[in-house]
Amino acid sequence: SKEECMAAKFEVFKGKGGDFRFRLKAANGKVICQGQGYKSKDACMKGIESIKKNAKGATVVQTDA
Repeated sequence: SKEECMAAKFEVFKGKGGDFRFRLKAANGKVICQGQGYKSKDACMKGIESIKKNAKGATVVQTDA
């Protein structure tokens, strides 16, 4: 299907307060992660790069919540 052919993507946008934000969308268009607000687009892009770099080897930890 068309959805299966699409890869996940990061979207960069301006929040209501004028800060730069990102969200990660799955191939089906659902938001699966959203970043904090950044003062500059460059800082936002660095946040995305950090997620891409560090999430590859991330472990899953279950809490009692």
